[in-house]
Amino acid sequence: MKIVITGAGGQLGYDLKRVLSPMHEVISWEKAELDVRQEQEVMEKLLSVRPDVVVHAAAYTHVDRAESEKESAYQVNALGALHLAQACEIVGAKLVYVSTDYVFDGTKRSPYKETDVPNPLNSYGQSKLLGEKFVAMTCMKHFIVRTSWLYGQKGTNFVTKVLEKARENLTLSIVDDQFGSPTYCLDLAIFIRELIETDRYGLYHASNQGVCSRYEFALHILQAAGMAHISLQPVPTHAFPPAPAARPMYTAFAHKAMQSNGFEPMRDWRSALDFFLQVDYYDTAVRAKKVIDTW
Repeated sequence: MKIVITGAGGQLGYDLKRVLSPMHEVISWEKAELDVRQEQEVMEKLLSVRPDVVVHAAAYTHVDRAESEKESAYQVNALGALHLAQACEIVGAKLVYVSTDYVFDGTKRSPYKETDVPNPLNSYGQSKLLGEKFVAMTCMKHFIVRTSWLYGQKGTNFVTKVLEKARENLTLSIVDDQFGSPTYCLDLAIFIRELIETDRYGLYHASNQGVCSRYEFALHILQAAGMAHISLQPVPTHAFPPAPAARPMYTAFAHKAMQSNGFEPMRDWRSALDFFLQVDYYDTAVRAKKVIDTW
């Protein structure tokens, strides 16, 4: 298939290219190559290449900044999704819209199913939910894929931040009252590849299996990275100064749509994290060290 990836410069975009390129013709567009806010530009580019599939991974992801830059968040996350949905409907392409666990308010205290009613607490989540609605209303052949706590080789994420802070300090304070389902970008990209090779359209929750707190996540990161000597202090969220954007306290996922549509569940979050730190992240660190040593 001919597949367009938007947001190809991001951490998910990187793994989508790794997973899709060996099997399909992939056209990768980074922010500078496609401004999803521009309706005419989106339509012209999609009409010129006429893809079979568009994986829309471009997004405004600055959660706190979105509170003061609401217009920018909505232009990218909502209107950008609408523009792509309109173009995909015209060219007959399948559309994958990557969404977020932040469409929920976190008050349920048990894993969220696709049938649960969203209630976002912040502008980022509201803008992504509106993007979901635009996609569902506009493009017949759509997949909406909600994911959570993403990490991967490229970009900054919770895993890389914990490791960076651990190299600078012997003691870290991590919240122990926020719960979710970590997701390895490579595993998510593999699921998206499996998804687009079907016509099982609809809404999916996609994350690695299991639930953990931020503290438990950080503890396993340090242990798997051989940094168990770092002292990790569990603290409640209210111990930190309030952030501009409210965060849901519990956004773990159930994966009912994956199960009912015959997809294999993604591996558990600990196995995925171990693989990332021992193979993917390690290889990146080794390559970076070789470059530095050469210089």
